[in-house]
Amino acid sequence: MSRSRHRSPARLVGSLSLLALLVVACGEREPTVAEAGEVLKTHVLRLLKESDALNVQVTNPGGKDIPCGEGRAKRTFAATGEGAEPEMDPRSMDTLLVGALGHAAEYNYHFADPAERPFRLVNEATRTVLVLKSVTGRYVVQGETECLSLP
Repeated sequence: MSRSRHRSPARLVGSLSLLALLVVACGEREPTVAEAGEVLKTHVLRLLKESDALNVQVTNPGGKDIPCGEGRAKRTFAATGEGAEPEMDPRSMDTLLVGALGHAAEYNYHFADPAERPFRLVNEATRTVLVLKSVTGRYVVQGETECLSLP
C-alpha cells in the first residue's frame, strides 16, 4: 500500500520562507519585497509561538506592496496573542517577547534607551523590522520590511 505525500499549504509557505531566508542570509542578493514579506510573517508568528501566546490572531495579514517610490515597496504584517497572565503590564509583555526572540529569529535592538517603548528590533540580513507594542495581558507584534525591489 503506497501513501502519497501531500504538503500542507502552511508547510509549503514555511519551506519557501526558509529558502528565501537562506538566500538572503547568505548575502547573495537583496531580497525582493515578497520574499522579505514571507520571512517577516514567519518571524512574527514564530515569536508568538515561542512566547506561548494563546489565541493568536493576525491583525494585519500583509501581502500587499506599499509603494516607496523608485520601483521599490515594503510589506507589513502584525499579530497579537494573549499572555498567560491577563494583568501583566505592557513592558513586561514586551520583555518576554524579547527573551523569546532568540528562539525565533536573530534581531538586534534599534533604540538608544533600553526604557524606550515600543521596542524596535531589526534583522539586517532579511531586511525586516519588528515593533513590540504589547498592551496589558496581550502581546502585540507588528512588522515591516525595508523598502525593497519589486519582482
